[in-house]
Amino acid sequence: MTAPSRLYGLLAQFPSPERLVEATHAAHEAGYRRFDAYSPYPVPDLFPTAARGWGHYLLRGIAFLAVVGGAGAAYLLQYWTSVVDYPINVGGRPLHSWPMFLPSAILLAILGGSVAAAGGLLMLSGLPRLHHPVFNSPHFARTTEDSFYLCIEASDTRFDPERTRAFLASLAPERLEEVPW
Repeated sequence: MTAPSRLYGLLAQFPSPERLVEATHAAHEAGYRRFDAYSPYPVPDLFPTAARGWGHYLLRGIAFLAVVGGAGAAYLLQYWTSVVDYPINVGGRPLHSWPMFLPSAILLAILGGSVAAAGGLLMLSGLPRLHHPVFNSPHFARTTEDSFYLCIEASDTRFDPERTRAFLASLAPERLEEVPW
């Protein structure tokens, strides 16, 4: 006797990109928030604007904090070493010469922001992911050729196996199947 596998979600196959767009809008209007659509090429208007979430704002915030942190850390390090820790009077110049501190502060701001944006993008995207549960579907390989899929995840708060299956069946997909974890 085999142990029952956990359910990742329900996967519905649609014949055209237009039907997939209609299905994603219907899923969002029905209150589902944890779903994803798969197609062999980019489809305009696939997700409603409200379904895109707060990820892009969060990524901007992460990058902004890294920019401010990188510039601030570089400036404070130079200030501490030149003014407080080891002051050297060279030719009567002031110890706190802020124009001298700016180039490296700007460079570390750019470096910190770009590294944080790349790391935040990977983190928010869930990458690197070497195996996704939808790959367990035997028909999912056709996505790269001519199939359009909508997967509603079991982690969604509105997910109920019977009701979600009935909802997806009401959208008249070509195929509807369970995706094991």
